[in-house]
Amino acid sequence: MSTKKLKTKKAMSAYAAAGVDIDQKMAGIASIKKMVKSTRTSGVLNEIGSFGGFFASPGKDKILVASTDGVGTKLKVAALAGKHDTIGQDIVNHCVNDILVQGAVPLFFMDYVGISKFEGWIFEQVVSGLCKACRENGCALLGGETAEMPGLYPPKEYDLVGTIVGVVDRRKVVTGKAIRPGDVMIGLPSSGLHTNGYSLARRVILEQAKLKLTDILPGTHRTVADVLLAVHRSYLKPVTTLMKSIKVRGMAHITGGGFPDNVPRVLPADVNAVFDRTSWEVPEVYKFIQRVGKVDREEMYRVFNMGIGMVVVVKKQDVEKSIAILRKTGSKPVIIGWIEKGNRTVRLIN
Repeated sequence: MSTKKLKTKKAMSAYAAAGVDIDQKMAGIASIKKMVKSTRTSGVLNEIGSFGGFFASPGKDKILVASTDGVGTKLKVAALAGKHDTIGQDIVNHCVNDILVQGAVPLFFMDYVGISKFEGWIFEQVVSGLCKACRENGCALLGGETAEMPGLYPPKEYDLVGTIVGVVDRRKVVTGKAIRPGDVMIGLPSSGLHTNGYSLARRVILEQAKLKLTDILPGTHRTVADVLLAVHRSYLKPVTTLMKSIKVRGMAHITGGGFPDNVPRVLPADVNAVFDRTSWEVPEVYKFIQRVGKVDREEMYRVFNMGIGMVVVVKKQDVEKSIAILRKTGSKPVIIGWIEKGNRTVRLIN
């Protein structure tokens, strides 16, 4: 063996001793290539492993829509539960919904995983979730970055961020500018907390109430882990099906900031959105957090989605047909409010 090779081996061993094992990381990346390939779509032009992912241009009459987001402290729950396959689904679906509100469908997704020490089984679970959601949403997992940074993240914990790029026909962009007084808001139910409000939820459920992840959450028949790790729902199928037959005037993905901060982002300057809180049943997890944590009701509606993950605005005369279409997709749409003259604010009544 040459001196050069001995020095290389020694340098690698020193790096591993400092907390970064390149060989283990590369082996992990190699192990997920088959999963990633399962998300390949017709637009993908090269294989995973390049410095950049190639994707065919969608055409001159198309507009690209991009968004980046993270999973937040839901990752802490995943670490405590030792369950990481759903987290990958969360970030993909979250990003899909963020571009969907502008009428865009996903083309490809890219991820970033930052971790203290590379754990192959954790990495594979996360990527399996990413791939599952990409397949379900018809987008390719085009690439990503895995960074091993000892000392920056706690042991067994990591950060997960995703970037999505989608496309929409220039003539079919949904901006909210068409929203008018008299329009009706339809709510699509969430699957749970989705990816927001976990710092407050963990404090109340795990610290104040002192519940364990294996305990049944009061008022439900599900464990705390099942409730908190419920996968962030994708609204791609119901919404795109609806848009084929109905002119959707505006949409809002209810994430951090709840109704008061997300809905105004799509409202014209001269209207308000009025939500009737009696029009849908708030899931038990929110009732528990509000009661045990003594959280103000208005703050609850600003921190959490309160059971509604997507708001769709349509003309009053399109409501009945819209509800029928959405139900056929397996959704459970609810009429939750209306648009009135105003100054781009949200009113929560009852």
